[in-house]
Amino acid sequence: MADPLLLALDQGTTSTRAILFDANGRALAEAGRPLQQFYPQDGWVEHDADAIYRACVEVLREAVATSGREIAEVAAIGITNQRETVVVWDRATGQPIGRAIVWQDRRTAQACERLRAAGREAQVTATTGLLLDPYFSGTKLAWLLDHTPGARARAEAGELLAGTIDAWVIWKLTRGRVHATDATNASRTLLFDLKRQAWSEEMCELLEVPPALLPEVRDCAGDFGETEAAILGRAIPIRGVAGDQQAALMGQGCIAPGAMKATYGTGCFMLINTGETPAPSRSRLLTTVAARVNGRTTYALEGAIFIAGAAIQWLGEGLGVAGGPQAVEALAMQARADHGVVLVPAFTGLGAPWWDANARGAVFGLTRDAGLPEIAQAAFDACALQTRDLIEAMRADAPEAFAGSVELRIDGGMSRSGWFARRLADLTGVQVCRATYQETTALGAALFAGVGAGVYADLAEAAAARPGAEDYAPEMEPSRREAAYARWLDAVARVRT
Repeated sequence: MADPLLLALDQGTTSTRAILFDANGRALAEAGRPLQQFYPQDGWVEHDADAIYRACVEVLREAVATSGREIAEVAAIGITNQRETVVVWDRATGQPIGRAIVWQDRRTAQACERLRAAGREAQVTATTGLLLDPYFSGTKLAWLLDHTPGARARAEAGELLAGTIDAWVIWKLTRGRVHATDATNASRTLLFDLKRQAWSEEMCELLEVPPALLPEVRDCAGDFGETEAAILGRAIPIRGVAGDQQAALMGQGCIAPGAMKATYGTGCFMLINTGETPAPSRSRLLTTVAARVNGRTTYALEGAIFIAGAAIQWLGEGLGVAGGPQAVEALAMQARADHGVVLVPAFTGLGAPWWDANARGAVFGLTRDAGLPEIAQAAFDACALQTRDLIEAMRADAPEAFAGSVELRIDGGMSRSGWFARRLADLTGVQVCRATYQETTALGAALFAGVGAGVYADLAEAAAARPGAEDYAPEMEPSRREAAYARWLDAVARVRT
């Protein structure tokens, strides 16, 4: 194929998109559809799995059609997805037994608490690298079996299949010929043994999930079958799959130990590549699979910030700052130097490394001459200071990954601001590298597919297709940086008491 193209399918929480890339990582065309969410009860979040699949087909077709290129030029499809959302469906008919339970859903909190009270969390963490939390797929899957009439008996009889969104979409695109997931998505289920790189019988028994439901676990760059020819006009190989944050890690070229990225959206997900040995966390970070290619697994530590861009949104909706994020940023840039105002945006508790669900937001350090500009700047600073929390936790858990120079590669909505990138470098004390192309998640899926299809010889060649970036070195005096961080830690301690 003279000029092979790679088609990325990015199935996210609020939208489904497809982007067509050339082998140099250049986006040629894209298409998207919004995704409806359902909230049947407080704390419940659901998706229509059939609607997800229909949207996937529509955007794949549209991206190719609008590109002006031929489907015959597409070497492979890469899939990336919202990671912990789970679907159960009928093996014979392909019909879901109910709506998909979304990663944000909290309905299994009591089940997790019962296991924690029984002293099982240490066992879970040692096996899976995760914490006992309804965020992950395993307890959601058990809930579906227990609360759908006849489902558990049908599962044990082999009549049902289950998987995260990638497995569901692969099964549908291949017309039921392939029931598979990749190692990154498997590592987010509470059911996967990180060291053995296989489903854990022990975890399946603990969470009461029949192993026969689960998909085969394959490499991120591997053979996931071919699409049914009628869907896109010809059969297209599916050669890459990865969960969204791991796909972004690839899209940012973070393939070597110590490479680190953060994606700033509503919240923030930050990962650091720790190499071929899983790093157990003493700081309540998550140990997860970064990638598995040619049977070789690399691992990552991951930390989640619950509120990042949502703090900027709160300034508009809660405090009446009109004009969107750009207006909030302009306001923040007017703040007095060293104003001392600290905002802890614990609107839904604190994420890693604190994991305090009972903490609530607060503003500290207000004086008579403080106003909206200072609070606005404190909201941006909170994102940077929470990032430093994660950097310090990662440094404690994997000091060898910080042996050389440290660079944080950033993407997501907030990273579009050069001012925020500069502020982030100043308050964390590390070099910040801002991606000039923001769709790193879709790009990572395409790059994995390119490796799987032989478009690239290996991950290093694929990572070289990563687009350019802008670098920001810290310029703030260390004494000012440390004083700001000390004020932050004091404020966090206050909202946790």
